[in-house]
Order: sequence, then structure tokens, then C-alpha cells
Amino acid sequence: DSLWELYERWRSHHTIARSFEEKAKRFNVFKHNVRHIHETNKKEKPYKLKLNKFGDMTTEEFRRSYAGSNIKHHRMLKGERRATGKFMYANVNALPTSVDWRKNGAVTPVKNQGQCGSCWAFSTVVAVEGINQIRTKELTSLSEQELVDCDTNENQGCSGGLMDLAFEFIKEKGGLTSELVYPYQASDETCDKNKENAPVVSIDGHEDVPENSEDDLMKAVSHQPVSVAIDAGSSDFQFYSEYELQGSDAFCRACVATSGTCGYESADGGGLRHVCICDH
Repeated sequence: DSLWELYERWRSHHTIARSFEEKAKRFNVFKHNVRHIHETNKKEKPYKLKLNKFGDMTTEEFRRSYAGSNIKHHRMLKGERRATGKFMYANVNALPTSVDWRKNGAVTPVKNQGQCGSCWAFSTVVAVEGINQIRTKELTSLSEQELVDCDTNENQGCSGGLMDLAFEFIKEKGGLTSELVYPYQASDETCDKNKENAPVVSIDGHEDVPENSEDDLMKAVSHQPVSVAIDAGSSDFQFYSEYELQGSDAFCRACVATSGTCGYESADGGGLRHVCICDH
């Protein structure tokens, strides 16, 4: 009874409507998730989980709805690399012990992608907003919706996409318009050509950080926010609350979600202690 009451309070708090039949099904998922959160928090892990608005979603549903980088479809890990230049920070040696581009004014406030697999668009925009602020000293919130609606040659809007392709799109179209002009809808809409043809920030190319190299990631992030893909398909990521995610639940492998890396803190003796993720 107490779990059912908790479920009803949770639904009321998050204003989630369910039919009677759906509630019975979702309550079983909710119970499983509550137990997982409770059992995980009893363990000596460097992070805590917390019940949130995803409380009655299965991990697979969460993955489908919110982790939309579509890496397998685009063969990101094994396919052709499309970067337009070599790694420009390869010869950087002296690195600061920590970097946080949020504190330096190069990261916009957290945005909400909603129930749309558009994290690839948000990840792309984080990087473009960041380098633009670093170069111009002006932080402009750019339009993820333009990428969702208009970058559809290979990317698939709310069904997933790839950041490399989005960077190419921005370059070829002459830039990206602002979020104010082309606001986010969390759904696949028809491309608004008038808004698309009003870019406010442009790029001349993009580069890939060498794979499996913490040093190269630190070199890149020390100079600008970086677009990254993360394995966010686990239940721990679904209910992550605070502290650091480590191990197989945090580092990029069979990546299913995207975000921006906006800083890091180095460990004693070199290497990464943790990275700061600009999640949306």
C-alpha cells in the first residue's frame, strides 16, 4: 500500500496521467525502479540515484525516448570520419588543472530536450555556442529546432542523429539561427526556410578528438566546450542525482546519448579525475 501511495504522489507531483489499465502496468515498473534506486544508494558508489520524472519508465523506454544519438545507425564508432581538419590541439602541453566553461560564461543555461531523441542537436549546439562565446565574448543561445527540422538529409530529428553531420550542415548552410528566432518544440516539424535563412553564428569546420585519449580530450576541453557521446542507456544514468558517475556507466563506449563536455578536473599525477557534462 505504501508503494502505491508513493506512486500516486509521484504521479501527482509530475502531473503524469495514466488510465487504470496503464497504471497497473506502470506501477510494476515503478516498483522495480524504486527498489533499484534504494539498493544502489546502499552501495558504496561515488554517486547517488533519485526518483525523478522517469520513475515509471523502463530503461529501454528511457533509452528510446531520450537517448537519440542513433550511433549504431550512423556507425559512428567504426564508420567514416567526416571531420574537416586535423586535431588542432595535438601539440598543446601545458594544461590547467581544472576548467569550467560554465563559470567562464561560455555555456547557456540548461535546456530541456523533452521526449525527443534530439540530444545530438543539443550536443552540437553546446559546442558551437561555446566556441562562438570564446571568440566573440557574446553568448548566444542557438536553435536546436533548426537542426531537428532542417538537417534531415541523413540525421533523423527526434529519431536520432550524429553531431559530425550537424556540424557539416551548419557549415554548408552558412550558420545557425538563434533559439529566439527558431524556438525548440521537442518534435519533428517542417523546416521553416525563412528562419533557417537567418543565421547568427557560423563555423568554418570541425575536428574529431582522437579516440580513447583522455589527454587529447583535456587538451580540447581546455580550449572550448566539446561535443561528446555518452553511454546514458543504463538505469543508473536514468536516475542519476549527484556526485560522479564512473566506470562503464559513464565513459564513452557503445554511446547512446549526447551532450557537451564543458570542463574537467585533473587527477593527481595527471589524467582525468572527472569531466563536467553540460546535460540537457
